[in-house]
Amino acid sequence: MQDKTREVLKGEELNIENLKQYLLGLDLISDTTSELNVRQFTNGFSNLTYLLKIENKEYVLRRPPFGAIKRGHDMNREYKVLSHLKKEFSKIPEVYGYTEDPEIIGSSFYIMEKIDGIILNAKEAKQRQVSAEEFPIIANSWLDTFVELHNVDYKAAGLGDLGRPEGYVDRQVTNWGKQYIKAATEDVQAAKQVMEWMEANQPKEYNFSLIHNDFKYDNIVFKDESWKEVRAVFDWEMCTLGDPLMDLGTSIAYWTMESDGDMLKQGIPSPTSMPGNPGRNEVVEMYANKSGRNINNLVFYYVYGLFKIAVIAQQIYYRYHKGLTKDPRFAYLNKSSELLCLMALQAIQKNRIEKLF
Repeated sequence: MQDKTREVLKGEELNIENLKQYLLGLDLISDTTSELNVRQFTNGFSNLTYLLKIENKEYVLRRPPFGAIKRGHDMNREYKVLSHLKKEFSKIPEVYGYTEDPEIIGSSFYIMEKIDGIILNAKEAKQRQVSAEEFPIIANSWLDTFVELHNVDYKAAGLGDLGRPEGYVDRQVTNWGKQYIKAATEDVQAAKQVMEWMEANQPKEYNFSLIHNDFKYDNIVFKDESWKEVRAVFDWEMCTLGDPLMDLGTSIAYWTMESDGDMLKQGIPSPTSMPGNPGRNEVVEMYANKSGRNINNLVFYYVYGLFKIAVIAQQIYYRYHKGLTKDPRFAYLNKSSELLCLMALQAIQKNRIEKLF
């Protein structure tokens, strides 16, 4: 994991002394008088992630955001996935401990290893001047890891009780709709139209697998600039059992293209919009070839992915709007949410996932 950190934001500090006692109890440190330096990772808009430096060691702490409901921020779920999955899927960090004791830092949290490598967000790709010739290699490595995850024997990993795959699509459509309504701060007609369309056009038959639900470039760590090896996948908070094409739909919703227009590329900044990247249709074709899965109802899965991201953006904006977080990155996420709903509506009306405007 790259050390892209900042000073901890005001109001998001950790209780240092309590945390050192906890680390001692896990045998991760030898002395509570040792100095603990805490910084905050700048990547991500959801759970809060901290870098802990103590006794010449580095650890990572994950906790829910302040003011968030537990749904979607379940640290126990994320810890369970990571602690069980390692024997079947090696590309995850080691985890050392989890607690729900609110007396330590005020919320549940877990501790994991820090993994070094390259997290390829838009800023990182531009700074490294990633070439058009490199992006096909990057996309293939990313997709190979995605397919590998969807092929995991989740029962052998002890994760057979992680979710209820039967009825998964219907529950997702219903639940994300409810979450949007609960977080709405204004009336967006496109959101209502998209919710109605998904309810009427969802697939009734689908396959099951372990799914990540947030599989994108800035949630994976490449070993080096050869781009041929993925060292780890992060952010397992929404991992469950369900339709792998729902996972794919979310991933291609994040896959902005050079032709998408400036507003969308600014709203979802991604290295996928740089020259040399495959388009969304090509990504879907590559996934189908690598996985052997037939991909029907593609527009539904893409629309679902766009709407889910829209809901997440709106939920974060809602917390900002209510004063529960002061992170300036969140100030215009309501506009990003509305744009994603409009994008989904265009996909529905044009029955395609590219060239929507």
